[in-house]
Amino acid sequence: MNRALHRQELAEIIEGLRQEEKMISPKYFYDERGSQLFEEITALPEYYPTETELGILRDNVDEIAELVGPQASLIEFGSGSSLKTRVLLENLHDLAAYVPVDISEELLLESAALLRKDFPDIDILPVAADFTRPFALPQPAIMPVKNIVYFPGSTIGNFEPQQAHTLLRQMRMEMGRTGAALVGVDLHKDTAVIEAAYNDSVGITAEFTLNMLVRFNRELGADFDLSGFRHRARYNTLAGRIQTHIVSLREQDVHIGGNTIHFGEGEAMLVEYSYKYLLSDFAKLAERAGLDVETVWMDAHKRFSVQLLVDAASRL
Repeated sequence: MNRALHRQELAEIIEGLRQEEKMISPKYFYDERGSQLFEEITALPEYYPTETELGILRDNVDEIAELVGPQASLIEFGSGSSLKTRVLLENLHDLAAYVPVDISEELLLESAALLRKDFPDIDILPVAADFTRPFALPQPAIMPVKNIVYFPGSTIGNFEPQQAHTLLRQMRMEMGRTGAALVGVDLHKDTAVIEAAYNDSVGITAEFTLNMLVRFNRELGADFDLSGFRHRARYNTLAGRIQTHIVSLREQDVHIGGNTIHFGEGEAMLVEYSYKYLLSDFAKLAERAGLDVETVWMDAHKRFSVQLLVDAASRL
């Protein structure tokens, strides 16, 4: 089962709720139900990133496999159901291991069990961990020639630029001088297309967002009344990011961990950013982390990109 929230995380949540502009980390979306809802979101017609990225991988997997080379260890941050990863597992040459890393332990183990049936020749070593914090890598049966850190989806966009820089530096450490990182990067595009992806017509994204409050009620003894809150996602063109909030529909008090948190009518609690990059801006961000963009693959409409990053020092 998924690990319940503990005292340190409660303190972090309360600190966010006590800020003048309330904010909670998006990592708290992902209990078992949240992970299931996100998988449903990725299948929605409005949610372009998943199918677009899958298309990019399928169209370019031979070139990706050639660049990765044989006997690599594929380490995926935030693996979820590993849907897109199957394209790589089917085509990369003689993988030493596949290491899916995810905070949602139950989904992780279910996915790993399915992958072992479909890929019996690959050493699949799941790690239940928060990939934004240091974690220990398992030792594969076969020593890998290099490490490839895989970070698909638009998840890099959920981090503010300084946080994304820190995460890219962590990837650089995991992949080493001879390895690489394969990263999905969502790109700037029409505002209507972006906003539709985060405000689907059947309301699954709204349920996903509000499920965070359900989790706090269940695991932390909070008393959020879901009828008093709604989901809101808008694109900030100037900042180049989707801003997702949970908005209070009325004046109300919520109790959590022995604390009383007041919400005013219309008060918004920030729960997620999703940055959309220009290619040049992401290249600069990678460069600050000591990485060079080796190759960029995009769809025909240039809505999304998959980028291969290498250690800049390896080129000296």
